[in-house]
Amino acid sequence: MLYKIKYIIIFIILISTRINAQDPHFSQFYANSLYLAPSFAGSTEDNRLILNYRNQWPGIDNVYSTYSVSYDHYFPNFRSGLGILATYDVAGSGDLSNTNIGLIYSYDIQINQEWHIRPGVNFKFVHNGLNYGKLIWNSMITPNSATPVLYPPGFESVSDIDFAASVLAFNDRMWGGVTVDHLFRPTYSFYGDWSDGVPVKVNVFGGAQISRRGRLIQEYKEIVYVAGNVKYQDGAWQSDLGFYYYRNPLMFGVWYRGIPFLTSQAGDAIVLLVGYKTDKFHIGYSYDFTISNLIGNSGGAHEVSLVWNFSTFNINSRARMFHALPCPDF
Repeated sequence: MLYKIKYIIIFIILISTRINAQDPHFSQFYANSLYLAPSFAGSTEDNRLILNYRNQWPGIDNVYSTYSVSYDHYFPNFRSGLGILATYDVAGSGDLSNTNIGLIYSYDIQINQEWHIRPGVNFKFVHNGLNYGKLIWNSMITPNSATPVLYPPGFESVSDIDFAASVLAFNDRMWGGVTVDHLFRPTYSFYGDWSDGVPVKVNVFGGAQISRRGRLIQEYKEIVYVAGNVKYQDGAWQSDLGFYYYRNPLMFGVWYRGIPFLTSQAGDAIVLLVGYKTDKFHIGYSYDFTISNLIGNSGGAHEVSLVWNFSTFNINSRARMFHALPCPDF
């Protein structure tokens, strides 16, 4: 029975003539901040390189593997951040893939001595591919049943452009923002149906430092964070609420995904996170414990993040005002 469930799920994903699947999701969304919102471009003092990997539902063969790499830089003379983000997501035995490459820009606006606002934009090239010869058909799963007539798609790859915009407000202890993605409604259809594109996605996030102690030269020694993240797309909701505890150099986090009345699937997953942070390097690992109807079949999800902060200016050029964001790094 488990064998059939695995391949039926893959079959449903791959034979759809119109793709309505969700965008890739990262549990460590602050460790992939440019993916969360283009407003985060340039939110570190100089240069930042981020690598992310997520393996979702490893208990179901070849379902979701997601890779992401991003780089951003802050230009103090222009109060601007510039970045590039590349994301690759592949699913199923048919290698259904989605590739996004985006150029990101943000601008810092100081409202008063405490508050800043950072609008941001992301212009993206999107490409979707499918290895039709590797698809698994109904007759391979249940050979004695009637097989529906299926026609091969007209294309094994499609490309389009997309656009996302965001705004982020923050002070020394709190932050909040909203991202609106797929504003160009790109088309992913392999059958040449260009009339309907990807639905617009809205993401609202925010949080606060509720406790902090022991100020170091550049940061506090101990911080407790509370944060939330809510997404909406085409009638579907997903919500996360969690806590982080940072005590130099370790970070611990726990998240609950599936908040009642703020989600389409109440009780989706519990996420546990552990991270190690230095001035230059951050490494984080998280695991999603599935608590939905897929419990016992999905295998949860593994996620790893690597962040490298590095400088390209001399020490004298550090004599400038930089307003760091108060949100966590994982």
